Amino acid sequence: MALYAFNRREDDDIELAEKELFFSIGKTYDLYHYLLLLVIEVADIAAEKIEQARQKKMPTPQDLDPNKKFIDNKLIEQLRSNKAFKSYVSSRKLSWANNQHIPRLMYNMMLAWDKYEDYMKPEVQGYAADRKFVISLVTRLFAESEDLEANFEEQSIYWNDDMEYVAVMIEKTLKKFRPEEGENARMMPLYKNKEDEDFVKTLFRKAILHIKQNSELIDRNTTNWEIERIALMDILVMQLAITEIMEFPEIPVKVTLNEYIEIAKYYCTSKSSTFVNGILDNIVREIREKGLFTKTGKGLIGDVIED
Repeated sequence: MALYAFNRREDDDIELAEKELFFSIGKTYDLYHYLLLLVIEVADIAAEKIEQARQKKMPTPQDLDPNKKFIDNKLIEQLRSNKAFKSYVSSRKLSWANNQHIPRLMYNMMLAWDKYEDYMKPEVQGYAADRKFVISLVTRLFAESEDLEANFEEQSIYWNDDMEYVAVMIEKTLKKFRPEEGENARMMPLYKNKEDEDFVKTLFRKAILHIKQNSELIDRNTTNWEIERIALMDILVMQLAITEIMEFPEIPVKVTLNEYIEIAKYYCTSKSSTFVNGILDNIVREIREKGLFTKTGKGLIGDVIED
């Protein structure tokens, strides 16, 4: 999407485009924490409802002795006290205060959810069950909510396509949580390491700098198609794939091809993945025959040279 935005710019300011790219990545990391904060907000509303029921003039036995399994969820309490999580939320001033209708909407949806009903049964006990429910809450109830997605789109243009990806990030994070880690359970970092961050910058910058030669490669390998007639997103996906193959010797060709075919399925048309796959196969054959790229180390895995 950042490459698409650059192609739509009237200037060729690569540094500004890079800043926008990294800003958008930071916004995705905000959403990762913001969605986790929503879990805590929903739990707070559940606790609030229980207290309100107790304060009735004529409370029922259920009001006085409620099922507190959700508000006592051990995973939520661990997240609530997590040092890294609290520090990030505080530093970025993330809050649902101006969108309180969303946590309440999610709470009401949760009450009517069959997964919640199953979770609240007495025989379902323990940290593992608590963690499993929270993961389902994020990856199923939250991720499938059109109201929540619409709200995210209203709050930030950078969150338009991030919900599904962030939900997977959260699932991976929470699956690694252990009760004995307490407040020090590890959150997913913005980048795995400096090499990961450099990869993003190099891929983006090299894709821009090599637009002309990559376009020529695509043009030569699209039989009966002029490049001007190919959808821009298809072209950008192929340009990135070519750049990754040429510039990163440690990444196997098959890994790159599989990755960008999946990206084409998500961002392009229904037929794009097949089209992109066919063109990239031809391009890889050409640049391999011309010796335009080399693979080393892990990059050689699965790299079979055709006769």
